[in-house]
Amino acid sequence: MNQAAAGQGASGKMRISLDAMGGDHGPSVTIPGAARALERHPDIEFLLFGRSDLIEAELARFPALRARSTIHHTDVAVSMDEKPSQALRQGRYKSSMWQAIEAVKKGEASACLSAGNTGALMVMSRFCLRMMAGVDRPALACMWPTARGESIVLDVGASIGAEAENLVDMAIMGSAMARIVFDIDRPSVGLLNVGVEEVKGIEQVKEAARILKEAKLPNLAYAGFVEGDDIGKGTVDVVVTEGFAGNIALKTAEGTARQMAEYLRSAIERSFLAKIGYLFARGAFRALRHKMDPRRVNGAVFLGLDGIVVKSHGGTDETGFAAAIDVAYDMVKYELLGKISKALAERGEWVLPGASSSMVEATSARKPSENPVTKTEEQ
Repeated sequence: MNQAAAGQGASGKMRISLDAMGGDHGPSVTIPGAARALERHPDIEFLLFGRSDLIEAELARFPALRARSTIHHTDVAVSMDEKPSQALRQGRYKSSMWQAIEAVKKGEASACLSAGNTGALMVMSRFCLRMMAGVDRPALACMWPTARGESIVLDVGASIGAEAENLVDMAIMGSAMARIVFDIDRPSVGLLNVGVEEVKGIEQVKEAARILKEAKLPNLAYAGFVEGDDIGKGTVDVVVTEGFAGNIALKTAEGTARQMAEYLRSAIERSFLAKIGYLFARGAFRALRHKMDPRRVNGAVFLGLDGIVVKSHGGTDETGFAAAIDVAYDMVKYELLGKISKALAERGEWVLPGASSSMVEATSARKPSENPVTKTEEQ
């Protein structure tokens, strides 16, 4: 796909397709979120997929957005509790989610954004867009607030388990995203492990570590193993793990943040003196609330697809949804797919000479899957 031309209107504006029905709140969040994003990026045009009556009712409040939007009516919307296989059977070709993805495939949009069912979005994206050449599976990459700023963590739940070559692919794709988000030439990359010693961890992780260490890829700086507490410290720019561990880490962090916020709220309300102390420190509390606000880093990217698909948190509000649109905008503007393709080509040159013979055979034979359903997607 020619990313420079795909999804561009006659005026050269960027088009983004939205699954307007996705998430817990549908158009009541997706439309106001799009209006906020349009204020920041006036060169966006939107393709809105979903029930036209509900979309029109919300658009009436935002005339500027209405002028920049095209509505595509669909009767079918994927529910948040549908199994991916069920969503694919019932929503293929006719749901708002599928048609929003298909707009990217047809070149009508540069990126797709949905706050809907994560599993369904992954399966539909793989069936509709397919994988980039040389990549076996997608990885869901999210922004993670850290003590020194932000890091990218992947995979946080696109698929379960990973071979060494999958972890290497994720390191390459994550570093390409980091170069866009953090504007650095060689992002530091670490493999999540149970310890930093080279002898620790399962064989797939140790093999991936060996390959990354020997390859000396030009666009990433391999920093070795990192542990769970290194994620929050921001020890590296990109943390790579398989989807099972990554999703648990993500949900644990989200739960801990809510727990700490509740502890803090209870402590403030415990006594009159505590409330007085809060008045003096409310500036610091306000900064802390901003730092921990999940809406600020909303928007996870499916890396490895032959097209840009961004997943918004299903329960977010219009502020968070607008932030996810910002992510989609940046991935297109700074040519994520091109950077990944170039980095994958360099992997072929640099990684294979240092890889084991079995991995050389496996990697050289890799091509986009004809049947892109993984074990987790069949559930």
